[in-house]
Amino acid sequence: MFRNLRIAAILAVWLLFVGPPAEAYIGPGAGFALAGSMFVLLTTFVLAFGTIAIFPLRMLWRAIVTGNPFKHARVKRLVILGLDGMDPGLTTKFMREGRLPNFQRLADRGVFRPLDTSYPSMSPVAWSSFTTGVDPSRHNIYDFLTRDPCTYTPMLSSTDIRASKKVLNIGKYMVPLGKPSIKLLQRSQAFWKLLGEKNIFSTIQRVPITFPPVPFNGLLLSGMCVPDLQGTQGTFGFFSTRQDDGHAAFTGGEQTVLRRKGNIIRSRVMGPPNSLMKAGGHMTVPFTIMIADDNQSATIALDDGNDPFTLQVGEYSEWITLNFKAGMGQKVRGITRFYITAIEPDFNLYITPIQIDPENPAMPISHPTVYSIYLAKKQGKFATLGLAEDTWALNERVIDEEAFFKQVNLIADEREAMFRDALKTTKKGLVTCVFDTTDRTQHMFYRYLDPEHPANEGRDTERWKDAIAQIYGRMDKMLGEMWDELIKPDTALIVMSDHGFTNFRRGVNLNAWLRENGYLFLKEGHDTSGDWFEDVDWSRTRAFSLGLTGMFINRKGREGQGIVEEGEEYEQLKTELIAGLKAMVDPKGDKRCILDVFAATDFFDGPYRFDAPDLIIGYDGGYRNSWDCATGAVPSEVFSDNTKSWSGDHCVDPRIVPGVFFCSEKITTETPNILDLAPTTLDLFGVEIPKYMQGKPILGSPDREADVGGPVDPRLLRQSGAAPGALVFPDGPPSETGDRTTADHAEAAVGAKGLRQ
Repeated sequence: MFRNLRIAAILAVWLLFVGPPAEAYIGPGAGFALAGSMFVLLTTFVLAFGTIAIFPLRMLWRAIVTGNPFKHARVKRLVILGLDGMDPGLTTKFMREGRLPNFQRLADRGVFRPLDTSYPSMSPVAWSSFTTGVDPSRHNIYDFLTRDPCTYTPMLSSTDIRASKKVLNIGKYMVPLGKPSIKLLQRSQAFWKLLGEKNIFSTIQRVPITFPPVPFNGLLLSGMCVPDLQGTQGTFGFFSTRQDDGHAAFTGGEQTVLRRKGNIIRSRVMGPPNSLMKAGGHMTVPFTIMIADDNQSATIALDDGNDPFTLQVGEYSEWITLNFKAGMGQKVRGITRFYITAIEPDFNLYITPIQIDPENPAMPISHPTVYSIYLAKKQGKFATLGLAEDTWALNERVIDEEAFFKQVNLIADEREAMFRDALKTTKKGLVTCVFDTTDRTQHMFYRYLDPEHPANEGRDTERWKDAIAQIYGRMDKMLGEMWDELIKPDTALIVMSDHGFTNFRRGVNLNAWLRENGYLFLKEGHDTSGDWFEDVDWSRTRAFSLGLTGMFINRKGREGQGIVEEGEEYEQLKTELIAGLKAMVDPKGDKRCILDVFAATDFFDGPYRFDAPDLIIGYDGGYRNSWDCATGAVPSEVFSDNTKSWSGDHCVDPRIVPGVFFCSEKITTETPNILDLAPTTLDLFGVEIPKYMQGKPILGSPDREADVGGPVDPRLLRQSGAAPGALVFPDGPPSETGDRTTADHAEAAVGAKGLRQ
């Protein structure tokens, strides 16, 4: 009781004295909107004061009515440490080499198993299943992207953001008369909300698909899919004196060509659109760069009240607050880091995507709102963007591996600080924190594990070949440093990942394949099409692909210009497509690229199965939807080499990329599934498991055996990865050439061969 009272008092004080600005809301497609700032500020003050005044009475009433919420709990605290993308094969290899002594100690004490992942095997889907205990047909997240069935335009699958419908016209201004609507599209409900209903407190940090946060009895900081201040999933800025034909010499992000006059450069940072102004346009912050005479450093002075700061080449700044002026006295605040990549012969300046300021959040990124403020005041500003590690800047070679690796570790430092705070302040209940560090590092450095990877051509293949192992080692060190806090008689610890990893050598454009085989047609005079189905002729197109694993049939009555009739025509086309896709052969190597294809309406039985892609593609290791296929383009070729730094992936057949599951306690199954985490947590705290949950509790209890433990058995990896209801191959997926792991560590990765034979 006193712990909760202390936390509530701290948060209420932040509301009173350093509370969030009430004047602005920014969101994807929503722009800038006013929200009646003085009224909201007054309301916030009253609510904060009331929170302090009545909290002791509420706690007393709760104690009288509900009694001890831990009366039936088998633990006082459960800690779930999520390490996104941690792979069981690589983990086993590094454990065998002695590089993960603390994970080995945890495996010896309790259990280490592969964790069966979701269908499809990508982070928004898997973490949604973790959160809800149900499959995609019940939580309705199948990919990062989906399409608007009326217009075929892409939509973020997790969040719907709409601008205020009413505005007040005052001269050159358009003042919104309300806030934009920001809605989480994930269905079902989070298991920590169910705990909260039984007065069991939770601290949830950076679990994906928690934006905007849903109120519950606890604290939450949103993770993956929090946008940047531009309303995108991450738009970096790049300023350079280098140019080709008068244009920026690089691609991606916001590119600005600089003009250097002696040692002085003037430019401006592009901010979010200013919907307050009828004339539109973006808010900006001008700045001046003053280059030192020795060309080793530069001083940057922003025209928004910030103090000037000096940077060496290859050095990140602290988080810099940008104050964008919208007009009528309104400001929007964002944060970014500056990084000079070169001074001569060309001056190059990179800035991270401008992120929501956790001290002055322009959008709801935490519950309660003051939780992000509390963390920022306690540990300093931190990254808030859902995909905070800027993978695209490295893909486009705007930054190099060294800059990216520094950034990854800076963000990991921030995450570790907030995780430690959660452990310190939440002594009873649930603590969950997700680190993206492992996932992003493997995406961008996997090519170093494969000497033959197409992305290696013309690039270094030695300096960062140990980067993935270093990040795994960092997580192991953190586990060791926190061991005494995590391994206690009244605390259970789970370390898990949402999926594993494999190679991504070759991209497959399903739209090009559909065009070649007469299922997709382009408008007259076009042989190819740009992003978002730019030149697709929907009157003749029967199927199309968007996102990372899905294919949609252009169904009449569902899609805006659908032509495929339901019933026999739909079923026949579905069968035909599955057969054709499974027979697809890559001319480079003459091998099949797809292990299996799953028909959503046959595979899933939940209420949202009709919102799924009609077909889910289970690629073999080494393959994935190509970059242009993911954005709805139709190029000339079906297959292409993946030459980007993003060289590892997991959007393949889920049976070849299980996650990891470590636990300090023994478990009751050889094959844990990500669906089991939610019911297991509820069961540990003595909370009734809803009948709709598809997973099962897997930790022992007085009436349940729990004798499965110890390190992973090589034979188990052969069995892992099959979700309930999946097609199960007795000897694993039928492929001798699948690229589950690279040749230089396949033998050491215990059982890895069994995942691909």
